[in-house]
Amino acid sequence: MRRGTFKDETVDYAAVGATQAPDLMQYPPERSIPAEESWRIGSGEARFQTASEALLSWAALRGAGLALTDVRPAAGPMYSGVSFDAEGNAIAPSRTVADQRFDADGTPYVGAGTTVKVEGRVRGMRIDGELRVIFAVEEPRRVGFALGTVGDSVVSGEESFMIEWHDNDEVWFTVRAFDAPAALLYRLVPAMTRRRRRELFQGYLRAISPLYQTPG
Repeated sequence: MRRGTFKDETVDYAAVGATQAPDLMQYPPERSIPAEESWRIGSGEARFQTASEALLSWAALRGAGLALTDVRPAAGPMYSGVSFDAEGNAIAPSRTVADQRFDADGTPYVGAGTTVKVEGRVRGMRIDGELRVIFAVEEPRRVGFALGTVGDSVVSGEESFMIEWHDNDEVWFTVRAFDAPAALLYRLVPAMTRRRRRELFQGYLRAISPLYQTPG
């Protein structure tokens, strides 16, 4: 079991971890626009394991059309820290997380404290920015992580990705986010923030769910 949390003052928003708040949709951080979607992506342990591996190797971001131009794990030893359970409650530290995994291209897997630069456009909207993994969770039936904006993005905020294997054998993929418009155009036209988020959510789903995959 892995749990990790990274705290760093360089993220550009205050409500770190707020994507885990049960009442995010009702009470989002000030000036931010919340979003949440859940999809059933199959059932059984094999589906859970496959989806989890894809998620931790950045498949959701890549599937949304984003290029990862720089992935830098946190410097020094990684320690398990406060994470969050399914109800948003804090979890105490457990153990050191020392091993680092890589995908077939040599890109480090998701890990707490990792910084990643992304570039790309979704239907003409800029998605460039620098992001940091705020927390990462690997449990027998729950795997996921959250990304927070560091800078150079048109919005400021956080998004979390979680895959859960429920007791009824169903596997669900949930993405939650809150975005505060940062660029002038997005502050003037809030609908652009919502549209940007909808397009990203659909890209994430296409990447993780076999129902949305098409032959190459």
